[in-house]
Amino acid sequence: MTGNVPYYGGRFTPAQAYAAAHPPPPQVTPPPAQPRVRPSRGPSRDPVEALQHLLDTGVLTQEEFDELRARVER
Repeated sequence: MTGNVPYYGGRFTPAQAYAAAHPPPPQVTPPPAQPRVRPSRGPSRDPVEALQHLLDTGVLTQEEFDELRARVER
């Protein structure tokens, strides 16, 4: 017999009888850890650099970028 309780002489001990009648609850596995999100360094202090980032990510078109860059450089 296997388990945490001793077995002797072909008979159940009271602990074995209790364990057989009361199986342990199923083990609950914790959910997988969520990846940590690094905080951003905040907005760039250089507005042209920020506009370039928006252009690179596709938020702005080239025409919008040129117009906004002209406004910033004045």
